[in-house]
Amino acid sequence: MNFKFKILVTGGAGYIGSHVVKALGERGYQVLTYDNLSYGHREAVLYGELVVADLADRDSLRKTFEYFRPDAVMHFAASIVVPESVKKPVKYYRNNFCNTISLVETCIENGVKNFIFSSSAAVYGIPDKCPVDEQAPLNPINPYGRTKAMVEDLLADVAQAEDFRYISLRYFNVAGADISGRLGQRRQDATHLITLAVKTALGERPYLEIYGTDYPTSDGTCIRDYIHVDDLADAHILVLEYLMEHGKSEVFNCGYGHGYSVREVVEATKRVSGVDFKVIETGRREGDPPELVADSRKLRETISWQPKYNDMEYIVKTALEWERKLIG
Repeated sequence: MNFKFKILVTGGAGYIGSHVVKALGERGYQVLTYDNLSYGHREAVLYGELVVADLADRDSLRKTFEYFRPDAVMHFAASIVVPESVKKPVKYYRNNFCNTISLVETCIENGVKNFIFSSSAAVYGIPDKCPVDEQAPLNPINPYGRTKAMVEDLLADVAQAEDFRYISLRYFNVAGADISGRLGQRRQDATHLITLAVKTALGERPYLEIYGTDYPTSDGTCIRDYIHVDDLADAHILVLEYLMEHGKSEVFNCGYGHGYSVREVVEATKRVSGVDFKVIETGRREGDPPELVADSRKLRETISWQPKYNDMEYIVKTALEWERKLIG
């Protein structure tokens, strides 16, 4: 196979990272995953090499760059649970921000000019209007969101000072599983609504909790923009090609441009699974905005991204099939 470019992927053994590693490998890129396996899984890395090490280990990081000599870095490694970030902010600032500084410094030291960052819609906080576009002010309401916004500021400043360009992808709610059935959400402590819903439908959990039913939305529950993980992986390949060809720093929203309420997701899961599982309504969860929906026109127009799996029942179906496979 004629390898195109060498791509170093941090957090490539995790949920989203592993899907992107698979997409890179299938398209002929040479891939190296750098992951401490705190949440990732060795068997999820389907292509390329795996280095098991922490981003805080500067010596391992430098040696990996010197050995692999990447053309670009895709950075997924981060702590991602919003409620935990409220309770343990120091963990999030250290892992998400300080470790990214180390990674960016290592890129500069080794002449790596291309960087793709896994950001989040959490940088918007509670936006004034939805769908929200990339020009909306950043006003994160939890430590997780603040660490992502801080990294975006870091990247912008470095791009001004160095021969360095980046693309920041602001994910909305990523869901579903690889359509071939080889990858999916593996975390035992997963907090994603669709993952929890399918686990409940399959009897792994006694009930599903709905956090807050008094939001100013159509049915009182939070509304989110859910994007299938394979569509998101495809967007990563397209922005990588764009960055390597044009060398222009950009920020893009990654979502479908419409939302589903928690109740709508629950009903879709019940329909797809055929199980009328138990749901318990409880109070609001700290740090949850009422509605978060992407205006993703910039992504579609700039890189001609055309999502293939924009269907809630299909997203649930792939998540359900993956969970069935996990439990045997």
